Amino acid sequence: MYGPVLEGRGEFGEWRDAARMALAANVPPEAIDWRLRDDEAGLLDFDGEPLPMLKVGETQVSVPSAFVALAQAVICHSDPCRFALLYRLLWRMRQDRALLQFKSDPDVSQARLLEKSVRRDCHKMTAFVRFKELPLPQGQGGRRRFVAWFEPDHFIVERTAAFFQRRFTDMDWLIATPKGSARWDGNVLQTSREAAVKPDLTDETDELWRTYYANIFNPARLKIKAMTAEMPKKYWKNLPEADLIPGLVLGAEARVLEMAAKAASQPQPFHHRLQAAASAREMPQPVLDGSLTSLAREAGQCTRCPLHCKATQTVFGEGPDDADIMIVGEQPGDHEDLAGKPFVGPAGQLFDQTLREIGVDRKKLYVTNAVKHFKYETRGKRRIHQRPDAGEVEQCRWWLNREIALVRPKLIVAMGATALYALTGGKEKVSDIRGRPLPMEQGRTLFVTVHPSYLLRLADVRVKEAEMARFRTDVSIIRKF
Repeated sequence: MYGPVLEGRGEFGEWRDAARMALAANVPPEAIDWRLRDDEAGLLDFDGEPLPMLKVGETQVSVPSAFVALAQAVICHSDPCRFALLYRLLWRMRQDRALLQFKSDPDVSQARLLEKSVRRDCHKMTAFVRFKELPLPQGQGGRRRFVAWFEPDHFIVERTAAFFQRRFTDMDWLIATPKGSARWDGNVLQTSREAAVKPDLTDETDELWRTYYANIFNPARLKIKAMTAEMPKKYWKNLPEADLIPGLVLGAEARVLEMAAKAASQPQPFHHRLQAAASAREMPQPVLDGSLTSLAREAGQCTRCPLHCKATQTVFGEGPDDADIMIVGEQPGDHEDLAGKPFVGPAGQLFDQTLREIGVDRKKLYVTNAVKHFKYETRGKRRIHQRPDAGEVEQCRWWLNREIALVRPKLIVAMGATALYALTGGKEKVSDIRGRPLPMEQGRTLFVTVHPSYLLRLADVRVKEAEMARFRTDVSIIRKF
């Protein structure tokens, strides 16, 4: 009886090398008793022979690539029988290379179950790792540092570390677990298979998590089985908000009855905003100081068109009050509506990227929109952008004109047809006047180009590359001003 001893902490290479030697020496599965190095009591009772040592080249084994992927996942499982199971599959595949296609085979079925368990554990790690920020050494700057503690079922740290490196590449972090650790310092991703000691991660953010969870808990949609399936109780001890769950579940029925009793008397959505606007129209208007700040405060109460009823908030312009260049877009998108700032969504990020490539500092530009409220239609849980009509643009032109009067820019850039209409009142096509400066009143210059969202919607790769190059050319012309 042969008794290879493995560390058994998710390292595929150690099992692969031992399995190669055993297979090359024609050792059947029943003649191998796979052992773990930590199983000291078992080693004292067992005196197994080492596997035969073969020459280099004699241990090469050809297997389907599907088996390698399966084995790399199964090796991460904590089941001590995983080594024997994989070797049985390897042994049998010498006679039937298509063995893994038979899902009803007991060995194949068991291996797939272990693989599924490892995948689920990886998913739970990405969902429940909670980073805590560490203070920087006194008097020192540098990248922010974070640490997290997680308790996986299997040896998945090395397998999952790359996900966190991609997601949190801009910060230094350490994920410690009883089954290994992973560390990222901005340059190198390091992993260890040694068990870590749980650090004390209690801080003031725990109470913030508790407050947040208590406020988003919806008793009317409570499904305990679904909740515990997605957030198993074994993870609760490391989540500060989890100790609220029993009380929230216990009081869920009473809260649902209370919500039902109040439903008939509660106002319609945004009713409070309409009431506030009506009260504001009845009250004397505050004295404004003629600054952009006071104009933005005034615009925050705007009810000139129905768009304010559904929008989260007014999204006013942003930038220096003496900027030489003013950028005018169409309207806020979903991201801007939630953040309350212009050009922060995907189109804004593309615009910022182009500015950086050309060498333009966005902080020197005044960025705004022709329409200050987000117009959309709801499809399921998504809010789909709708183009403002002429009447809505006309109502919002009053705010845009006041912005122009206060900033007094030398160059105004109209991005898209809506912005062009808001600035000129004409219906010229963007394609007809794009890319060439046009005179405006009071000595200003108008420059017309496309809106970045147009570039994002292009599906044809070659057309998109050409339009992106042309957009960069437009921004380069702006830079000359």
